[in-house]
Amino acid sequence: MSPVPSPVPSAAPDAAARLRVLVVDDERHALDELSYLLGLDPRVGAVRATDSAAEALRILQEGTVDGVFSDIRMPGLTGLDLARVLAQFKHPPPVVFVTAYDEHAVDAFELDVVDYVLKPVRPERLAEAVRRIIDTRDTSAPDVDDTIAVELGGVTRFVSRADVRYVEAQGDYARLHTASGSHLVRVPLSSLEEEWAASGFVRIHRSLLVALSHISEVRMDSGRCTVVVGDQELAVSRRHTRELRDLLIRRARPRAER
Repeated sequence: MSPVPSPVPSAAPDAAARLRVLVVDDERHALDELSYLLGLDPRVGAVRATDSAAEALRILQEGTVDGVFSDIRMPGLTGLDLARVLAQFKHPPPVVFVTAYDEHAVDAFELDVVDYVLKPVRPERLAEAVRRIIDTRDTSAPDVDDTIAVELGGVTRFVSRADVRYVEAQGDYARLHTASGSHLVRVPLSSLEEEWAASGFVRIHRSLLVALSHISEVRMDSGRCTVVVGDQELAVSRRHTRELRDLLIRRARPRAER
């Protein structure tokens, strides 16, 4: 696929403000292209992709996203079916339909989708859809705190999220690892994964959450993947290897290619 110039300003927003989006399309080429274009947008922090609406629902049960970009005509559950199910969520994510057909527009907007983009997708048109998703975000929601309180010897201290290299699950607790040491907090790993996803923390194992910004090296040996964070080498489960690799490639892509 030839490089496509980014249609949005080069200045990226703060990491915590970047969108987490889910792309749904049963056609592999369309799925890859749309994921690629969204990955170029500096307002988008993470892109997940699936080729079925049913799998999209399973992904959404694992965690929240800020927007869903979905095809309409798909086998099994269609994009319209997916939007109807999402409308029943307590906090439904905004939906953008991306389709080659315009006859579903009326049905789409009856479902309160935020945009309807026709294929082939133009980068500037997709940028407008991203802007509309941002406009729908709940501005009254409190910002995610960038510090977390830890107790040590009866003294409460505050650890900056930016200093946390990785987080390790320990039952219903989580251990935050920084350059200077580690801190046990009474927060489950699953909660931190959801709260810190927009700040570049990704799950690499059922018991490990890692800050992408602190990964200095990715190693592959006989099909097994590990990452180097500080002076630690951490194992990446097979389930998370491809997603992690794709995220790191997008973050490392030279701006000239964008």
